[in-house]
Amino acid sequence: MATMKAVEVTEAGGPLQLVERDVPEPGPGQVRIKVQACGICHSDSLTKEGQWPGLQYPRVPGHEIAGVVDAVGAEVDEWKVGQRVGVGWHGGHCGHCDHCRRGDFVLCQRALVPGISYDGGYANYMVAPVQALARIPDDLSDVDAAPLLCAGITTFNALRNSGARAGEVVAILGIGGLGHLGVQFARKMGFRTVAIARGKDKAPLATELGAHHYIDSSAENVAESLTALGGAKVILATATSGKAMSAALGGLGLNGKMIMVGIGQEPVEVPIAQFIMGRHSVQGWPSGTSADSQDTLDFSALSGVKPMIEEFPLARAPEAYDRMMSGAARFRVVLTMG
Repeated sequence: MATMKAVEVTEAGGPLQLVERDVPEPGPGQVRIKVQACGICHSDSLTKEGQWPGLQYPRVPGHEIAGVVDAVGAEVDEWKVGQRVGVGWHGGHCGHCDHCRRGDFVLCQRALVPGISYDGGYANYMVAPVQALARIPDDLSDVDAAPLLCAGITTFNALRNSGARAGEVVAILGIGGLGHLGVQFARKMGFRTVAIARGKDKAPLATELGAHHYIDSSAENVAESLTALGGAKVILATATSGKAMSAALGGLGLNGKMIMVGIGQEPVEVPIAQFIMGRHSVQGWPSGTSADSQDTLDFSALSGVKPMIEEFPLARAPEAYDRMMSGAARFRVVLTMG
């Protein structure tokens, strides 16, 4: 049987190890993907540290997968060998639970996640159900596509469902792995884009990404600065700081909304009177389905949105993972299989 290289975790808290494995075979309703690139996401720590209930080892992490269909299983008609495909956080759904019956597939009560529910993209090959597949446009490279399947879809999908209209003020709180894409998407969608981050040194990057305005949260009152711009219709909170989110809430305009996509442990404090009189709201937003991933990829290719990435070969996955977890990467880390 043919073999492949893969990086796996054998126990909770254990190291990432490069191993030789048999190339997997797709079952009914599945395809085998020859992986070309796989992004490393902070959520991969759930696999490495054993923080997901029911996680079984050994497990290959990775849910930002770009590759090519290499083989198809029985009962697969719509996908063909040679097609470029991506797989993100939404790795499959049951189709029968209450959420699925209402069309909320990404919130399926038996949801599958690549790299958690089954082996993911830190490998030369992986198998995924057809519900997880998104087509990759020909003019989008594999290394650029991979982070768009998690960080990209999270920010794109939240913004396009935010209710904001072209020309309205949309602020992106945090310029990191999520935020640097959020700024680009907001500008390309026609919003009056405001980037918020700590330090004057981030201002040139914010302008490069497309922001019309930059607010240095270490030197300015964020709420007052947003109010001076007319108030934000939407604040997309990509930062993980509850304090930073709380400090920005006063900058919402009438009917303004904060959408939280950055996960942190600190609570967000809501000014009740302001929220009542301004009809404000706070909302969380999960990433999206494979169809949403495909929309994200198509829009990115059309508009020129690209992640800022650092590339590492598969053999250096432990180093790449540590680089991502340190917060030093600018801004996404991608494994390549070549």
